[in-house]
Amino acid sequence: MRRLFLIAALFLWTPAGAQNDDATPRKIEKETFVYAVRDADTLRLDRYALLSPDSRAKPCLMFLFGGGFMTGTRDNRRFRPFFDYYARKGFVVVSIDYRLGMKRARQAGLLDEEHFTQALDMTLSMATEDLYDATAYICRHMPDVDPSRIVTCGSSAGAITVLMGEYWLCNGHPLTAGKFTQDFSYAGVIAFAGAVCDTQDSLRWARDPAPMLLFHGDADRNVPYGAIGVDGVWLFGSKSIADDLARRRVPHAFYSVAETNHSMAWRPMTENRGEIDSFLEKLVFKRQRLVTDVRITPLDAPAVPKSFRGFTKQCCNLISYGVVFL
Repeated sequence: MRRLFLIAALFLWTPAGAQNDDATPRKIEKETFVYAVRDADTLRLDRYALLSPDSRAKPCLMFLFGGGFMTGTRDNRRFRPFFDYYARKGFVVVSIDYRLGMKRARQAGLLDEEHFTQALDMTLSMATEDLYDATAYICRHMPDVDPSRIVTCGSSAGAITVLMGEYWLCNGHPLTAGKFTQDFSYAGVIAFAGAVCDTQDSLRWARDPAPMLLFHGDADRNVPYGAIGVDGVWLFGSKSIADDLARRRVPHAFYSVAETNHSMAWRPMTENRGEIDSFLEKLVFKRQRLVTDVRITPLDAPAVPKSFRGFTKQCCNLISYGVVFL
């Protein structure tokens, strides 16, 4: 039963030449494309970009929604202001579908002690493969996107996926084979309350990852803030990742908010665009070798539980009723 409690855990710089005149906004065009078909799943992506005669290659911001790998949609209206903000800054913004492995595992009756590892591996593999397929589609079919300036961004389960995408790319995971050119790398990774999963008790990178921007609340009881391991499966939250990157002297930014729950999976899209802009300008596009570590303590916030201990029963209830988090 200890494994079950891990399941709930699974649960924006202006580029050169871009104009940002909010007084005279230009129209943002939305287009939808099928980027892959996997079994019965037709996977689509939505592209948001300014209608512009500018033919120069643009940076791309890829977004993956959250929902515990059980629910969520690429075109949730809550995301549109975030997409429009970066489209107006000169990005091609792409929001993608990905297969929901935990939903599939629940339907197949695999969310139990015996099948948990299988369900988790299937879930992460499917979502990350879909991220890679969408990236390859963008590189091959969107000539106005600069493949060297693709930044991935995700919320909760989407944050886990973009972090796994970078982790496996750096470590030469078999899923990366044939997807990209040999020298491909993401330009940056932005994770709103995400984590890396591994069967080892420490993070390992065969090559240094792209610059990362990590947001997390230290009282998150859905995705761990630090590291937690159960029966040979480890989840490394934003604090653990930031600590590891600091030891390796890898450029990154960590934005931690005390006494704050899983709301950091969506709050940065509206409340922290300045921090995202700074990350994109300095660490991603100017390639400055910086580490930024910001710890916010709201003085009027009450102390809240920060431990996953004793959470098993609540997680089982969440799984039984299909309740997941954005």
